[in-house]
Amino acid sequence: MGVPGWFARERADGDRFADLVDGTESPDGDEFAHELALVGGLRELGAGGAPDAETRQRIRDEIAGRLAEAEAAPKRRGHAVANLAAAAVALVLALGGITLLLSKDALPGDPLYGIKRAGESASLGLTFDEHDKAKKHLEFAANRVGELDELTRQGAPTAAYFTGLADFETDLRAGVSQLTALVTDQGGQARLAELRTWARNQSDRLGLQVEQAPAEARDKFSAARALLDKVQERTTDLGSRLVCYTITTGASDELGAVPAAGDCVRNPDSPDAVLPPVTSSPPSSAPAATPSVPLSVPPSPGVDTSAPTGPLAPPTGGTPPPVVATPPPTTRTVPPTTTTRPPPLVSIPPLIPGLPPIVIG
Repeated sequence: MGVPGWFARERADGDRFADLVDGTESPDGDEFAHELALVGGLRELGAGGAPDAETRQRIRDEIAGRLAEAEAAPKRRGHAVANLAAAAVALVLALGGITLLLSKDALPGDPLYGIKRAGESASLGLTFDEHDKAKKHLEFAANRVGELDELTRQGAPTAAYFTGLADFETDLRAGVSQLTALVTDQGGQARLAELRTWARNQSDRLGLQVEQAPAEARDKFSAARALLDKVQERTTDLGSRLVCYTITTGASDELGAVPAAGDCVRNPDSPDAVLPPVTSSPPSSAPAATPSVPLSVPPSPGVDTSAPTGPLAPPTGGTPPPVVATPPPTTRTVPPTTTTRPPPLVSIPPLIPGLPPIVIG
């Protein structure tokens, strides 16, 4: 189907007008004169209203400056926030340090006592050796006993006693559990002896305080002393099993490992399996006396040994025989025997002065 003639003519005219506007071709006479004059006027109007090069550069610089200010404002605010946060942290640390220092002498029931306990927990968290950590627990428990003594002097309320005794038992259980675990694994009769002595001393201190404490808190004092008695029994039982192959039952309670019961099979490799020293009597310059051995005395002539001993009845009608005195028994001392060691087979004098000789044999 062919293209209509009018459509082809319009398309050709449009292409011709576009070429004339672009300036690629020249018009023939008055060809598109009105249209080309309109396009020229529009071009002059647009060129007259456009800014010059200097104005365009000024506008560009203004826009760039505004954008830079918009980007710098958040950074300044970020620095200000960071400085404010750092100052707040420094203030908190300073106040915390002062508060912790003031809470050093706080007693159970005081407002700063909780901060004191938090400081002790932080100290335990910074202690990594298990033995040192166990000692810190026992040290804190001893501090609670001292604080209870101060409470009795001040006539504190019963709730303060409850708090102090509860914290005492908490540190006591933790310290004993860790210490007995170390002793079970590494041995150490000396550590158990120290713990036993410490528990006895703390029980004596609590015994002096119980009479001055409120009646409502005396049961708590008795429970704390019973726990200390249990610690002493535990150290004794555990110490008697350290030389055995089976030390514990494998179970544990509030005080840590439970000692085993029954027969003890001695473990020679145990660090606490120390053999008793061999005692030898020191040499004496005087020879040792031996039991006296009575020597047999031969019968005197004229004496009938078959007759019974004792005083003889005088014979009738004759003279009594003479009475012969029996000599005293004599003792014989056995001289001490000495053993002489044979001389060495070969003895080489020292090659370097100051060294002992070399003995072979």
